[in-house]
Amino acid sequence: MEKLDQTMMFKRTADDEKYQARDVFAVVYEALKEKGYNPINQIVGYLLSGDPAYITSHKNARVLIRKLERDELLEELVGSYLKRLDNEE
Repeated sequence: MEKLDQTMMFKRTADDEKYQARDVFAVVYEALKEKGYNPINQIVGYLLSGDPAYITSHKNARVLIRKLERDELLEELVGSYLKRLDNEE
């Protein structure tokens, strides 16, 4: 029986995912830029709301970003940011 007072580990292996968050962000970012949107504002809007209307359908970006869960995308962003901070020290 699991103990409910213990911290659970959340682990996801990027190697098991067909679509990697980093690649999805690259396509979505470029598609948003090409259409004249502010990519950061649009991606943040999508991540906060879950509303795919924040992402253009140009280059199939809307379909592509929805292939991953928002928590996977956030994990990539936070992990990448923290690695950069760690490398600055």
